[in-house]
Amino acid sequence: MTGRNIRLRRVYDPPEPEADGVRVLVDRLWPRGLSKEAAAVDEWPKAVTPSGELRKWFHGGGSAEEFRRRYEAELAEPGAGAELERLRAMAGTGPVTLLTAVRDPASSHAAILAEHLAD
Repeated sequence: MTGRNIRLRRVYDPPEPEADGVRVLVDRLWPRGLSKEAAAVDEWPKAVTPSGELRKWFHGGGSAEEFRRRYEAELAEPGAGAELERLRAMAGTGPVTLLTAVRDPASSHAAILAEHLAD
């Protein structure tokens, strides 16, 4: 959970229609072994997901602090900025749930994105 109508959840967890609101996948790749029906994803704005290059760098041993810096730089790019504004507007009218396949969404890129949406 975060503030301002923004939630973090694993995409593998069952949807909670009353609480989830708009379900937004924030991973660059579709989650393994999950059908589109089971995921119940409403939005998939790839412009706000970490780039393939950033993901490969991080999984190759990059630090969390440097990942944050590089991801925030990607979020500052024009294409991402438009999507951030659109997602902020959605969160202003009701719940938005950011979905990710990572085991701990609270310490992932989804949490960084949620911080940017709450600003």
